[in-house]
Amino acid sequence: MWGSPLSTLFLLLAVALLSWPIFGPTVALIVLVVGLLVLLSHHIYNLSLLFHWLRDPRAKTVPQGNGSWEYVFSYMQRLLKWQRNSELGLSKALERFQLAITAFPDAVVMLDDNDEIAWCNPKAETYFGLRATRDQGAQITNILRQPRFSAYLKSGDTSEPLNLRIVAEQGKRVVLIQLVPYGDSQKLLLGRDITRLDRLETTRRDFIANVSHELRTPLTVVHGYLETLRESQITDPDFLTNSVKLMSEQTARMNRLVEDLLTLSQLGNPMNAPVDEDINVPVLTQSLLEQAKALSGSRHKIRAQVQTQVWLKGSAEELRSAFENLVSNAVRYTPDGGTIGLIWEEIDGNPAFVVTDTGIGVDPVHLARLTERFYRVDKGRSRESGGTGLGLAIVKYIANRHQARLDIDSQPGSGSRFSLIFPASRVVAPPDQDTSSVVGLEQREGD
Repeated sequence: MWGSPLSTLFLLLAVALLSWPIFGPTVALIVLVVGLLVLLSHHIYNLSLLFHWLRDPRAKTVPQGNGSWEYVFSYMQRLLKWQRNSELGLSKALERFQLAITAFPDAVVMLDDNDEIAWCNPKAETYFGLRATRDQGAQITNILRQPRFSAYLKSGDTSEPLNLRIVAEQGKRVVLIQLVPYGDSQKLLLGRDITRLDRLETTRRDFIANVSHELRTPLTVVHGYLETLRESQITDPDFLTNSVKLMSEQTARMNRLVEDLLTLSQLGNPMNAPVDEDINVPVLTQSLLEQAKALSGSRHKIRAQVQTQVWLKGSAEELRSAFENLVSNAVRYTPDGGTIGLIWEEIDGNPAFVVTDTGIGVDPVHLARLTERFYRVDKGRSRESGGTGLGLAIVKYIANRHQARLDIDSQPGSGSRFSLIFPASRVVAPPDQDTSSVVGLEQREGD
């Protein structure tokens, strides 16, 4: 690169030196000065081209130049092309990074050294009520106006996360947030929605409290009688008989509670999927009718209607448990002399097992919570009737495992109607057989 201008300068000096002995020193000096001026004007011209190009440096407008300047401009064009490719690569990398953060399942907010919002992804907008275009440059503490968060931000201790209960446009949620320092003094605010985990933890605490409460009463009764029998010399046979009877009732109640808890545990295990088998529901309805009569002890009028002969595909053990819970609830909460109906029918083309009663009924305000564990409309009456508070929860679990739905229609003093409606995909055509065992069931049951 430097060889061409140096050779030009040496050539100019050589011409001046050769003209000295021929034309004299004056002419030689003039030749040297004129040559230097021409060379200087050449460089000034190319420098002016460079100056004008630097005001708007674009690859297509790089000057051509001549002489040594041609190499300079060519090298600058290569540098500019490399810079453009590098910027394009960085731009694509940044775009991929932003797309990845945008698709990130957690909230991400970039904060500058003044704790102002530089950028956020859509999840942050959902969780914290932010707007990327509106809130850019805003103080994060002006958006999340919670003293605990402000203290967490000022403390600088980012080793432990913080749980925040946030009310946004999309509703209430619990968000686990953590600050991650990066760069010189910037921070990443990460947020994860743990609303479901928080609800599960609340449910777990309530469940333990409810189980403890349900077990406390029978254990207290049994313990009290045992203490009395141990410390007293009681010979009254009536007292002893009554004590054993009450303790047996309480232990039976605890046994039912444990069995229902084990049933719920098995139903709640996703690895324990129901085993499908063909179930003869008309015959099962007849069996449930006899069971209901035995449970009622002739205190109720119990009728059964089989309006369809279709079978179901599902777990026979689970469905029998669900049907038994509906039937036993009807018997427990129907006053003496009331009527209970067991119906196997089709509702809008879907098979349904329906239990009706003329019992005390349920206020509609309670219907949405009836299938919750241990939820009772009348706690005292439920315990007196021998219920564990888990029957309808079991029915709901079994319904979900069979893609069915539980419809409840009830009014205080007007009885209730519980309908377990199955999808048409679970219908099984009955095999060819003598159906006389189920025909006329409604007429025979009243004999």
